[in-house]
Amino acid sequence: MLRRAGPSLRHFLLERKSSAGYSLCSREAKMSRPVQARRLEGIDKNIWVEFVKLAATYSKGHPPLVTALAQLFEKVLGRELDPMTNVMVTVGAYQALFCCFQAFVDEGDEVIIIEPFFDCYEPMVKMAGGTPVFVPLRPKAPKDGKLMSSADWQLDPAELASKFSERTKAIVLNSPNNPLGKVFSRGELEVIAELCVKHDVLCISDEVYEWLVYDGRENTRIASLPGMWDRTVIIGSAGKTFSATGWKVGWTVGPDRLLRHLRTVHQNSVYHCATIAQEAVAQGFQRELALFGKPESYFVQLPRALQQKRDLLIQSLVAVGMKPVVPEGTYFLVADISEFKSDVPEVPNSDEPYDYRFTKWMMKNKGLAAIPLSAFYSEAHKNNYTNFIRFCFAKEEATLKAANDILQKWKKEKTSS
Repeated sequence: MLRRAGPSLRHFLLERKSSAGYSLCSREAKMSRPVQARRLEGIDKNIWVEFVKLAATYSKGHPPLVTALAQLFEKVLGRELDPMTNVMVTVGAYQALFCCFQAFVDEGDEVIIIEPFFDCYEPMVKMAGGTPVFVPLRPKAPKDGKLMSSADWQLDPAELASKFSERTKAIVLNSPNNPLGKVFSRGELEVIAELCVKHDVLCISDEVYEWLVYDGRENTRIASLPGMWDRTVIIGSAGKTFSATGWKVGWTVGPDRLLRHLRTVHQNSVYHCATIAQEAVAQGFQRELALFGKPESYFVQLPRALQQKRDLLIQSLVAVGMKPVVPEGTYFLVADISEFKSDVPEVPNSDEPYDYRFTKWMMKNKGLAAIPLSAFYSEAHKNNYTNFIRFCFAKEEATLKAANDILQKWKKEKTSS
């Protein structure tokens, strides 16, 4: 469902700021509320934690890897980091998310989740005893017949502000966003940051697609904004950074006062990641640190290669009658499929949404796979977004070519009919 955009988030909160007398720059104080969940009481003191701290080489991660991560994030955040206290390695970003929710969320706490969202956020919040509070990005219609961009999906300022209350413990930010590919602008992040500071709320910043940003856009990190370092945990993934999903190496970066509680959960759950995988990722980062910002850097080459794949897939989808939403980042692409409703048969006695029916029809009749977009929404909002599906374009060349061949054949069939 499309609607015209209202006032911008930044405009909304700039007015609130001037009338309320607060600003980001004046709110550099640390968080005042306790951050750890009650379930951690007593278990943060055990023999392993206490005595391992005495070892000079101790860290929550392979020393070469946490050192390289600290050096990298010093560059992108503009602050000095201690690899032993500001970095923790996890079994993929999935475990990093699990540690965050288990460490911070108590019974009765609310966690704001921006929709569409990666599907594990909701169950992980509920498993920790918290209550998810959803706020959707709402699309506005593009002008002059242009394709919609993921930047056209925006938070409603009044709606976002209304979700913050005394029960709000954290907000989950995913930028670049899966599945939409939206890269939150600096202005949008400043609005979110101001609300976090005002309400003393944590930010769990899922940045696994941090290097996959297209068309020369800037990827601003919310932890770099005034007042946010002390309340933000950054989550990253080698699977996304180095296209090595099977290695399951992730990490968290943040202040020690937050990461110490993640270390307690980590210590009492998974405990350790495979050292050989950590060493491989460390060597990748060491190479990139030497080439940082240079044309031969993998972080420069990868988004250029994927942007070409993105553009090729967009052309092919347009040719068969879909309306792609041009992603600013990630390797996902959302497409409007509302033009195909006459092609997809109704299912008797079924309440299955259109995007599910279309995706199954397309896979069976065209051999092309996708995911229904409504799967990335809460029950309250999913019925508003059943005209979209999500494609992935981070495929090997042969797979991408096969997908485009299918779309070209589909185009010919439409033309001949």
